[in-house]
Amino acid sequence: MGKKIINYSIKIFWIFVIGSVFGFFAEMLYALVYTRTLEIRQGLIYGPFIQIYGMGAVAYYILISNIQEPKKAFFAGVIMGSILEYLCSFFQEIFFGTISWDYSDLFMNLNGRTSLLYGVYWGIIAVAYLKIIYPTFQKIDIMINQKGFKIVTVFFMLFMTFDITISCMAGSRQQERRQNIPAKGAVDMFLDRYYPDELLNRIYNNKKDV
Repeated sequence: MGKKIINYSIKIFWIFVIGSVFGFFAEMLYALVYTRTLEIRQGLIYGPFIQIYGMGAVAYYILISNIQEPKKAFFAGVIMGSILEYLCSFFQEIFFGTISWDYSDLFMNLNGRTSLLYGVYWGIIAVAYLKIIYPTFQKIDIMINQKGFKIVTVFFMLFMTFDITISCMAGSRQQERRQNIPAKGAVDMFLDRYYPDELLNRIYNNKKDV
């Protein structure tokens, strides 16, 4: 039982990573097509990751993998993706005082955090996931029991834990700087020195202060 839980956790982790990397390149391709410019958008300070796509991939795996009909997968993707997008935008604003997207000018949007159009995009991705990506994820099961794969997983988990933690800390500290809150200790001084506004604004070039 314990081994099954560990193997399942490893699989969920790699699905999150793969989804996050996919999101990075999807956003870059989207910007290239619609704005004809090459935009590098990141969700974390280090690496080509946009974590909302990683969370979407995990949600797809948990909720959509057992759906057989593409039509049902599409509507499930619309609902699930819209809820996820709304919640991510909401909590980003609450914790960091910023938003990374605003759909206020789009038809049938909800507080600018999600919209019908982007819900449809999530639905299309759900169908693609069911038909193309899910069979690929099944190959992870073959690698999980390999010792080398588990070692790589441990090191990558440590890296992702650090990346997510330092990204959240730096974002939170940037919000404090905007409110003219002085550094309260060594950690804040470290963040001010190595993760200044100039660096964060360059990495998160599509975010807006609220």
